[in-house]
Amino acid sequence: MTALGPTPCDEAAGRAVETVGCDARAKPWVLAATILGSSLAFIDGSVVNVALPAIQADLVASVQATQWVINAYLLMLGALILVGGAAGDRFGRKRVFVLGIFVFTVASVVCGFAPNAVVLIAARAAQGIGGAMLVPGSLAIISAAFAENERGKAIGTWAGFSALTTALGPVLGGMLVDWLSWRAVFFINVPLALIALAIALRHVPESHVAGKDAPVDWRGALLATLGLGGLAYGASMASDVPWTDRAVLEPVVSGLVALAGFIWFEGRTAAPMMPLDLFRARAFSGANAMTLLLYSALSGALFFLPFNLIRIQGYSAAMAGASFLPLSLMMGLLSRWSGALIGHYGARLPLIVGPLIAACGFALFLLPGIGGSYWTTFFPAMLVLGLGMTVSVAPLTTVVMGAVDQRRAGAASGINNAAARIAGLLAVALFGAMAVGTFGTALDARMESMNIAPALRQVMDEQVPRLAETAAPRDADAATRLALKTAIDESFVRAFRLVMLTASGLAVASGLCAALTIGAPRRKT
Repeated sequence: MTALGPTPCDEAAGRAVETVGCDARAKPWVLAATILGSSLAFIDGSVVNVALPAIQADLVASVQATQWVINAYLLMLGALILVGGAAGDRFGRKRVFVLGIFVFTVASVVCGFAPNAVVLIAARAAQGIGGAMLVPGSLAIISAAFAENERGKAIGTWAGFSALTTALGPVLGGMLVDWLSWRAVFFINVPLALIALAIALRHVPESHVAGKDAPVDWRGALLATLGLGGLAYGASMASDVPWTDRAVLEPVVSGLVALAGFIWFEGRTAAPMMPLDLFRARAFSGANAMTLLLYSALSGALFFLPFNLIRIQGYSAAMAGASFLPLSLMMGLLSRWSGALIGHYGARLPLIVGPLIAACGFALFLLPGIGGSYWTTFFPAMLVLGLGMTVSVAPLTTVVMGAVDQRRAGAASGINNAAARIAGLLAVALFGAMAVGTFGTALDARMESMNIAPALRQVMDEQVPRLAETAAPRDADAATRLALKTAIDESFVRAFRLVMLTASGLAVASGLCAALTIGAPRRKT
């Protein structure tokens, strides 16, 4: 049972009570604080992708460095989100939530002023640490503040605003990039954070889990961070050197050893951040495997899409951000309809059909070349992908939560949330290496057919890790520069198509995983 700390009125009277729910006057403030706080992480999760091309160009960064602008955040968020929730239960949810907002905001300011990619990546990692504290704290605070008969409506309100901020994030980010700078994307967090902090400190009551004295699983968190970081770093290094190179093999092997140590430790510690016995439920294991596959496809594809839209198709950042709206709006507006499918067909059929529809959406991204109207090139793919994800998400959550005892629903939800973040982390690294290799091979072939001078080819080859930011030397003649620009664009489109084909395959694998692991609903007799 969840126990609340003193409400504002009780604190004023010098008393401390344990109760379920909080003062009616505090409840709107609780919702406001948690919505604003979690919106920081949700907006950042969707808005930074649109700013990546501008960041790469301004900081003269390789695709590997650009990957880590995303991966540093996902690594810390995915590895620490479970321990962040446990820390809130142990030390006070409000306290950890407020600390998370503070860390996230300071890191956002550092991101905005970052003079180079190294500082930006370090600050993004700090943002991930802050996000790991405030995201699980948001729902935990709502669950503690609202009685059971009010909780569903409160969580629905929180989820609705979260979906709205996620949908509007890319549009707002694109506008800021066009009108001001990519740095403004990070500064928009500051006013939201200050308002959230003011509300939380004044109106949100403290809560904790009564009698929870077990230590927080810091060792597990460290092993998970080292393991996932090693795998992601090794995979991203494959953008520059072969997979058999020590620079790739050593971090990958070290990461696998750390992850093996993590699993061993989680099976023996008294308070694991990831209880392994939950995976004995076939449906729970299958749902998380589905999550890894489907969200790997989604994260890897959406990482490269802004580069195609902005650098190859010539979209403005605002237009590129707006192009994501069909996907976001489909998921937001049809989520209730998707939930109703479970009542009619059970979760198994939507979890097979949804990823297959998403696979068709990814496959449609193979069709656009260079140029053409958005409505006939990228819009159909966005629409079909949005439908596939909409059909998948609600049943997936239902299976995860229904596969375990409800007293452990929080741990189950946290593991699935972490799986989605980890999927993005690994996909961005792996897809990046694959895209650079394909881009380099295609560009080499085109330059050979153009009879480009060896010295000029060497200059171009050195730029291959920058992908769409590769540019012809300024001292080349106009005709050569134009021909190289066409070769660069066509080579990137080829790499982009391979990424989308791989994403489509992962989505199909996700649907097959559902068919093999998710049981059919029992017929009523």
